[in-house]
Amino acid sequence: MRCPFCSNDDTQVKDSRPTDDNQAIRRRRHCPNCGARFTTFERVQLRELTVVKANDKREPFDRDKLMRSMQIALRKRPVDPERLERVVNGIVRRLESSGESEIPAKLIGEMIMDALATLDQVGYVRYASVYKNFHEARDFETFVGTLEGDQDNA
Repeated sequence: MRCPFCSNDDTQVKDSRPTDDNQAIRRRRHCPNCGARFTTFERVQLRELTVVKANDKREPFDRDKLMRSMQIALRKRPVDPERLERVVNGIVRRLESSGESEIPAKLIGEMIMDALATLDQVGYVRYASVYKNFHEARDFETFVGTLEGDQDNA
């Protein structure tokens, strides 16, 4: 593994252990060249996934991008990072086990929306504002009104 600080190709593993959900291996590494310490994660990847955008452009699926988008929506919200990690792992697992190698971006967005709806309502509205391309305050009012209507029916 290359050192992210000095680009030395020869780093040493100092400690390995499974993550809390046993879905990855966490490795603490040390660079003998610059003395830096850093952490890497090793995860099972069932298949290479490609995201198909609305304009038909294709790009490799990026788990970290999915995680970042959810973290942005949940910034300063009381959601346990381990819970978020489990949710992201669940989404990735469902995508990988779907049998499809090309996944529409819309499907990923809907899966994120569903997950955020159960995790945190504020994060859900934040994500929806970008995902559904809100243009003005009235768009928020309409969306939140549909949420309140859904809760009244439940």
